[in-house]
Amino acid sequence: MIDLHSHSNASDGRKSPADSARYAAEKKLSVWALTDHDTVAGLHEAAVACKEADVIFVPGIEITVNWQPGDFHLLGHGLTHCSSELTHLIEKLKESRDERNDHILEKMAEDGIHATTEEIKAFCGVEQLGRPHFADYLVYRGVVKNRQAAFDSYLAQGRPWFIHHNGADLDEAISAIKSSGGLPVLAHPLSLYVSWGKMEGVLTDIVAHGIQGIEAWHPGARVGEAIRLEELARKLGCFVTAGSDFHGEGVRADRHLGKTSGGKKIADRFWTEELLPHLPEYNVEWWLS
Repeated sequence: MIDLHSHSNASDGRKSPADSARYAAEKKLSVWALTDHDTVAGLHEAAVACKEADVIFVPGIEITVNWQPGDFHLLGHGLTHCSSELTHLIEKLKESRDERNDHILEKMAEDGIHATTEEIKAFCGVEQLGRPHFADYLVYRGVVKNRQAAFDSYLAQGRPWFIHHNGADLDEAISAIKSSGGLPVLAHPLSLYVSWGKMEGVLTDIVAHGIQGIEAWHPGARVGEAIRLEELARKLGCFVTAGSDFHGEGVRADRHLGKTSGGKKIADRFWTEELLPHLPEYNVEWWLS
């Protein structure tokens, strides 16, 4: 059992990178990837913990890409280092995220809920603040009962405190991943909010930019949809990946480490037959140093 998509508290997960790695070992995963949003801050810590736990580590990232009306997330799998190009992109995305957070705080204040970035970061124990942290803080303040309610009432698209987060240009994101030795993979295609009638055409255009893999298997897709996406990926000449998009225990009822669409265990084939053959120079030594 493996997992090629998960998060730590270096972005919006609950566990530290090291605890996430140890949890992967506890769940008997043989291969595990850490793919935090717009950051590689947790990869050194995770790499060290995986080495100690004898888990094959896949250093990764999940980059936010500009897209409307849905969400476009680009996974970078098997990063051998962090290039200056990727470093620059991460810094730019951080600035955009910080601006978005300031606007959310302003909207909260307008509705009588006053807080600061530093206060929420301290409460959540993180360096990078995202909407899930605002949601957890609202639970703490007694404004809502749980994280999902915070999104449904305030933070989701179309809700009163939603602020669009400017992402990266697709070509820029692909180039940054490749310059760092990684493989660009389209995460959970259904989040693009594209109808099935238009899906092949849209994915054809996206793949033409240089994307090499498609995450067909994701808990956000039903099994039949995942099969359909895998068939489409093959047609477009892409390899296929699978992940849980795990953020921590209790965060989402449908997200369990090592499991994907329909609660299926993620098979080793997604590593040995799909991803690994495309990573001839795969290694984690840079992250261990």
